[in-house]
Order: sequence, then C-alpha cells, then structure tokens
Amino acid sequence: MDELEHKYEVEVKSTEKRQKIPDNVKAELKESGMMDDKGKLKLKGVSPKMLKRMKQEYVDCPILGDGTHFIQCFVCSNFQSRVMGNVLCKGDPLK
Repeated sequence: MDELEHKYEVEVKSTEKRQKIPDNVKAELKESGMMDDKGKLKLKGVSPKMLKRMKQEYVDCPILGDGTHFIQCFVCSNFQSRVMGNVLCKGDPLK
C-alpha cells in the first residue's frame, strides 16, 4: 500500500480539560451536517468514546497556528489521516 502524500506530520497533544470549539468552526460543522442544532457532534465512523477523547486534544497546526482544536483539524480539507498519534497534513493554503 502506498503512503499518503503529505507535507507535514503533526503530533497530536492532549490536555486535561475540554477545549472550546471556535464559533466559526461550529457554524461550518452545522452547515456540513456534522453537528446538530443543539451543538452535539455527529461524526460518522467515530465512537462516542473516541469523540470525547478528541475533544481534549489539540495540534500545533502549521497552517492555522498553535493550539488548534483537533476536531477543527479533523474536518479540515488538509487532513489526510491520523496514524499513531500523528496527523498527516497536506499543507495546502486554506480558502
């Protein structure tokens, strides 16, 4: 199997407390159907246990800057894959 083409390999870090998802990201998630009107995330293929863990994680995004919420990274167009605690990022400029 060929390796995915990526520009950056970013480490996923965790924190003890939940991080707040920025309002612009929430609006984007609601538009795409990944979040309901009450603010509950509905990501296909992600278990509730994994979702809880993802809410406590962040990455130092090479595109957006330091301390980007992992869920924001997960739904980004540059997100390739998460492999053994690292995210493979395409590194393309965002629109």
